[in-house]
Amino acid sequence: MVIDFHTHMFPDKIADKTITFLAEVCQMPPQTDGTYTGLSESAKKGGVDLSIALPAMTKPSQFDSVNTFAAAHQEGNVISFGGIHPATEHYREELRHIKELGLKGIKLHPDYQDMYFNDIRYKRLVDYATELGLIIVVHAGLDPKCPDDVHCTPEMAAEVIDEVHPANLVLAHLGGNEMWDDVEKYLVGKDVYLDTAVVLDVIKEDQFLRIVRNHGADKILFGTDVPWRDQGAFVHLLNDSKLTQEEKNKIFYKNACKLLDFQGNMC
Repeated sequence: MVIDFHTHMFPDKIADKTITFLAEVCQMPPQTDGTYTGLSESAKKGGVDLSIALPAMTKPSQFDSVNTFAAAHQEGNVISFGGIHPATEHYREELRHIKELGLKGIKLHPDYQDMYFNDIRYKRLVDYATELGLIIVVHAGLDPKCPDDVHCTPEMAAEVIDEVHPANLVLAHLGGNEMWDDVEKYLVGKDVYLDTAVVLDVIKEDQFLRIVRNHGADKILFGTDVPWRDQGAFVHLLNDSKLTQEEKNKIFYKNACKLLDFQGNMC
């Protein structure tokens, strides 16, 4: 069983334009065409049983379109979280609407939302999302869009955790893309999930193993960031790591099942 907790897709009518733009920003070729169909086929090919799609809203006016699209994709081998922008004036109402749509969580991307994660608007949003029982996934660390101006550093994330105490916070890219020394300094051991998106083929193996074991394998989620990484390749990378099989099972699916509150045959 494999659950990819960090994937991306876009509505068919904007997928090509969006994926072309992001490929230029990221300076890497995409592994899918950016559509639901492309993600679903990638998952089947890569041995992934379920992909969690994470939309990144860049402005408050996208709320209806993003979450209508997300609500339409809640079955099969791809389910989508919702999106919200921290600059919205109606964050409580919008978070309640996301909950009413049956979405299990939200994605926040401080770099594309042009706001630092320790801003009071993020703290209020995270606090109310936690009250509603929503999972909160946040891009953390360096992003190719603005590599010299990181909007969610491990230290910022630690501040939010210490002040808000979110129950279901997931920091992408193992807590801070390419900032893993600071992850070890500020985040390891705190009550927060870390995902492996774009990490497994970059981070040094000894540091990866140290973070997993010091933080606890029960707080690590498998993620790829497809279309920017190949799902099958990441499955192989984790399988080939020096983690125990039980640690791999927790990361591949057990932790995700618990976080998503899945019951029955799937988990």
